[in-house]
Amino acid sequence: MEKDIIILLHKDLEQSVYRDQETGLEFWLARQLQHLLGYAQWRSFEAVIEKAKTACKNSGHDPNDHFAQTRKMVDIGSDAKRQIDAIALTRQ
Repeated sequence: MEKDIIILLHKDLEQSVYRDQETGLEFWLARQLQHLLGYAQWRSFEAVIEKAKTACKNSGHDPNDHFAQTRKMVDIGSDAKRQIDAIALTRQ
């Protein structure tokens, strides 16, 4: 059963990837991964991201190369939108 769950999660992860048109760089938006990984609240997942940044730094890599701060437009109802902070995550 666990293998089936892993296969489904991997498929969902791969379907959520974005690709930069100019560089070909693949990335995910952290707020989308939050739900795929079962985190109901952003603040809980944000704490996980901070730990991942620390692990990245401790392994000799620059977290800024893998955790890019960005902004995303979201619907807030009544055809209105606003920008929220987002984090783009790479696998490279």
